[in-house]
Amino acid sequence: MPTLYGYCRISTQRQNIERQVRNIKQKYPAAIIIKEIYSGRYMERPMFENLLKNIKERDTIIFDSVSRMSRNAKEGSELYEKLFRKNINLVFLKEPHINTEIYRKALETKVPLTGNNVDLILEGINKYLMVLAQEQIKLAFDQSEKEVSDLRQRTKEGMKTAFLNGKQIGIPKGTKLVTKKSIKAKEIILKKSRTFNGNNTDEEVMKLAGIAKGTYYKYKRELIEKIEG
Repeated sequence: MPTLYGYCRISTQRQNIERQVRNIKQKYPAAIIIKEIYSGRYMERPMFENLLKNIKERDTIIFDSVSRMSRNAKEGSELYEKLFRKNINLVFLKEPHINTEIYRKALETKVPLTGNNVDLILEGINKYLMVLAQEQIKLAFDQSEKEVSDLRQRTKEGMKTAFLNGKQIGIPKGTKLVTKKSIKAKEIILKKSRTFNGNNTDEEVMKLAGIAKGTYYKYKRELIEKIEG
């Protein structure tokens, strides 16, 4: 029995992948969801590559939009054609006009020939319909690539404007980030360092905590400030 797959991808941890999952599940509740965090600047997509290796004829891959399949128009169009020829169904929720079902119907819908000279015209019409369907697919990927490019440009310009206006970009200087690693390292420093409750030298504690010299003294300074309070 054919399997439904829903492929969801985000570029950074800051993005929320659940919107894509929700959109797919709303229309295809039985879809097996595959999630991937991947940056469009690199080609490594292990989850997607694994899906392509294991997918079978008549299976379906559902995307929230064409940009989730590929950000590169040329590669996206080529992959579309490759999967189409393998009889893999592709569904794009935001661009349903290029679903493989529509494309397949366009290629199969031929004007019947008459057996006379008019057939020369009819054959031309049939070829035109095929080219038109292919152009629609390429146009969708082209548009997706342009939107991503425009977004990057707007982001870059926004950061430049903020910088020129004196606004803080990124993490403000002096901000203390609390992570599991920093908490564990500080616990080791408190327990082992001669400055606090231990008997070890700074060099020994650095090795025990597995942190660099600069980080060690930063954490140590923060601990002293907290104690002195």
